[in-house]
Amino acid sequence: MLKIRRLKLKLAARRSRLKIEENLLELDAGELSGQAKEAAIQKIAGDLDNEGFNVSKSGGKMLQLRWAMDDMLNVGRPLMKDFNNAIAALSLEDVLNPYSATSNLIDNLGETWKELKKVQCRLDIIEIVQETRLDLLVKKAKELSENESIRYLIGEQLEREVIVNKLDITEEKLAEVEAEIAKELAERERVADLLAKVDGKSDEEKVKHLITNNVAEELIIEMAEVDQAAITSAQKAMEEEIKEQQRLAEEAAAKKKAEAAGPSLEDISSDDMIDHIDSIREIMEFSEVEKEIRTMCEQSSIPQCLVDIAVSDPDKLDELEKNAEG
Repeated sequence: MLKIRRLKLKLAARRSRLKIEENLLELDAGELSGQAKEAAIQKIAGDLDNEGFNVSKSGGKMLQLRWAMDDMLNVGRPLMKDFNNAIAALSLEDVLNPYSATSNLIDNLGETWKELKKVQCRLDIIEIVQETRLDLLVKKAKELSENESIRYLIGEQLEREVIVNKLDITEEKLAEVEAEIAKELAERERVADLLAKVDGKSDEEKVKHLITNNVAEELIIEMAEVDQAAITSAQKAMEEEIKEQQRLAEEAAAKKKAEAAGPSLEDISSDDMIDHIDSIREIMEFSEVEKEIRTMCEQSSIPQCLVDIAVSDPDKLDELEKNAEG
């Protein structure tokens, strides 16, 4: 309980210091001397009392107020004026590391404002720098499209609640973008596995492997670390391979068809001609339907040329048989 109380007291003291400096911003240092100075101190103390800081009833807080007033008069302007200007001048690059940015800020302003070099001030400054970083991140995000702005803040590891509130979007919209990102990460893992299978192979072989597995060109370039020319070259090589495979397939099909059709009339010997014609006549005694005749002839390995004659001009079989008999 004692530790919690001390922490609360420290937080209250930090807040009162900031409020004192904020109130000094409203004063004109050139008009403060003698009674005007004391009147200004009393007015600020009263205003802070009204806000619940109880400055006039605390000797320590009144000393802080008087010291802050003296510092302002010595420099000619309040500390917060220099501090606010320094904060406003920060770019996103300056605050990527809030702790480093805080140290730089203290180094730059500390020569003029010794108060900032005190350890207890660092916590306030870090908090302000972190808020400034958040503001700058949100500002940059809002320059992007809705989806890209959400992706950007997710990438900066902002909390979901902060993203929703700062971009004024719904939880459903955030979940939608998160699902897209998860899908993309899964695809990256798949591509990494594909690349592992062709590790040590040439760039062309890697690219062919990824193209075959339907990987987007943009991802191929990034993860296989190749350029567009490598993809174009691989695609051309694949086209040639496909053409060659197609040619070989067509040749094989033609050969198979020729083998199935059997020899031409000129290549059938006289004895085979007579045997085939006898078989055809037997088949035609069973059926007059062309489809059935062709099926039975095929099962009997009768040459296609004779089957065609049998179903289109059966009388010609007599002539062929006569010629075969000599």
